[in-house]
Amino acid sequence: MSVVNTAIGTGHFDGLSKSSSSVSRALPFEKHLEWLRMMVLIREFEVRTMQAYQDRKIGGFCHVYIGQEAVAVGCIAATEHADPIVTAYRDHGHALARGMDPKYCMAEMFGRIGGCAKGKGGSMHMFDRDNNLFGGHGIVGAQTPLGTGLAFGTKYIDEVLNKGKNRQVTLCFLGDGALNQGALHEAMNLAGLLDVPVVYVVENNGYSMGTSIQRGTTMGDQIVAKAGAYGITARQIDGMDVLNVYDGMKEVIDEARETSRPAFVDMRTYRFKGHSMSDPRKYRSREEEEVYETGDPIAQLRDHMMEAGNLDEDAFKAMAKEVRSEVKESIKWAEASPPPSVDEELYRDVYVEAWGPYTGTTEPEIVRDAGSSKGEG
Repeated sequence: MSVVNTAIGTGHFDGLSKSSSSVSRALPFEKHLEWLRMMVLIREFEVRTMQAYQDRKIGGFCHVYIGQEAVAVGCIAATEHADPIVTAYRDHGHALARGMDPKYCMAEMFGRIGGCAKGKGGSMHMFDRDNNLFGGHGIVGAQTPLGTGLAFGTKYIDEVLNKGKNRQVTLCFLGDGALNQGALHEAMNLAGLLDVPVVYVVENNGYSMGTSIQRGTTMGDQIVAKAGAYGITARQIDGMDVLNVYDGMKEVIDEARETSRPAFVDMRTYRFKGHSMSDPRKYRSREEEEVYETGDPIAQLRDHMMEAGNLDEDAFKAMAKEVRSEVKESIKWAEASPPPSVDEELYRDVYVEAWGPYTGTTEPEIVRDAGSSKGEG
């Protein structure tokens, strides 16, 4: 896809080559169907999230992932389940793609006790320990030292404590607005020095809130140069095609796992909606948005599967209907879950153990249910 856009550069996707690998295209069509369903689930979840926000069922900040679904789905598909993941505050898609049940995700959005963080985190703080998702983070760039630390921790366990070889890779997602944060550069410096197996995935949608990357970041069309300063291998990937995302990230992740070295990915994508629900998007034209929407990642995979004879219109509609029903059920479940009690929850989860007025911590429902399903409850 070649697009000319003077607002965010001379073509946000110009010059990006497809992966030399064709691993994804050799996978069984059931795997493609799984990815397509997940992207449809994320899209439907976010559409319903927008509606709930407008109905004042969701408060605070809310950043939807519409348009960027191929990034989370393709990247996470290329990992192993034990690989840690940490992300920024546009995190609903990552939570779902990593396996979080939509009902816990929606309940967290609604600020209900049944949410993954007992309703105390909200939209920006999805967390799922069983799925090795170590949270969305609201401070720009703050998750990058944490991602580096997670990778250092797994490497230390594998190589020092267990006297073996590094086995895990951490994915650290960030937006292009985090490129100018000192925390990222300190983290990359350490990762380069200490051979830390972390992959920094920049979800480069061209705008830091409402500021074009060309106006706010040096080398905005070649941000991989920033990684080169720290001796970190860097790569550009077209993030609108989930097959291409998987192929590119599989190569990057496999190399990081084998060499126990960091990597940096300029993942070119585009958000179809505003930065947040309060964003009127006056900094870009409707014409620009329409051009980029022709590269809808869901439509790209759907059309690929149809052309290959692995999907027809009726099957796609049936799948979409099933997903809509699943998301509607998540809303019902979230609405039925009560808000966290001020008396019981206000002083909980500040410290792990009881101290002074703080009453220690309790497990959220998502953890209790996971334990019960494993026979541990």
